[in-house]
Amino acid sequence: MLIRVYVTPNAREARVVKVSDNYFEVRVDEMAVGGRANKRLREILAEHFKVQKSRISILKGTKTRNKLVQVILERTTDSPLQS
Repeated sequence: MLIRVYVTPNAREARVVKVSDNYFEVRVDEMAVGGRANKRLREILAEHFKVQKSRISILKGTKTRNKLVQVILERTTDSPLQS
């Protein structure tokens, strides 16, 4: 799933606000120095979508507030694969 994210670094608290189906505003409680805000953004989104951090990747916008982020959602293990 591809989502657009607007990031506000150095916020008082971390928060995710869903604006539309594929657009989110995320407040990050880390400064935008040395990639710390991007790392924290991945942690916050992983917690929000209930996936591992490795399943969140920033495709565009690593140095801007507007980002394009890919979220790989978990597959359901309820249905077995048919061959």
